[in-house]
Amino acid sequence: MKQILSALLVSTAALTAAPAMAQSAGDMTLSFGLGIVDPKSDNGVLAGKNATIDDNIRPTIAFEYFVRDNIGIEVLGALPFKHAIAIEGVGNAVTKHLPPTVSVNYHFPTGGKFKPFVGVGINYTTFFEEETSLGELKIDDSWGLAATIGADYALSDKRALRAELRYIDIDADVYLNGGYIGTAEIDPLVANVAYVVKF
Repeated sequence: MKQILSALLVSTAALTAAPAMAQSAGDMTLSFGLGIVDPKSDNGVLAGKNATIDDNIRPTIAFEYFVRDNIGIEVLGALPFKHAIAIEGVGNAVTKHLPPTVSVNYHFPTGGKFKPFVGVGINYTTFFEEETSLGELKIDDSWGLAATIGADYALSDKRALRAELRYIDIDADVYLNGGYIGTAEIDPLVANVAYVVKF
């Protein structure tokens, strides 16, 4: 995934020259994109066995308000992600989740078209529509920290392309037929590419 993000950043940097998109206090941006949630490889132990959770791609949307020059508060949302869960030697399950995230971002004032940024924030993930042939499955909601690194490439003074990589701490307790069977350690990297509009 890191190689994909690097390729996206390089390709945006090769675009035709355009005016920089400044970020000043009071500015607002709205971005529309595609994000992939890629859980880490070891997703914890459920029912005494190793669990594996697959990745998923969904449309994303984010709103950012700049409280000061180059400092914005961002709310990130998406359509529900859907993941398959495999419990080694036990069975399979499916769940959907929504991971809204609120972050404070710092956009480096480079003065050019290419503007990197970093951010930290809080994620809330809610799980729903859990399905399995093993019985009644319930996954608790999760609160965790989030960290972001990315860059915008200005197409004009009000338009930009964005590529970013976000880490989210998602750990959720799992219950089967009312009994606790372990904690799903998802902790994904989330790669996102988006079109940004300033207004």
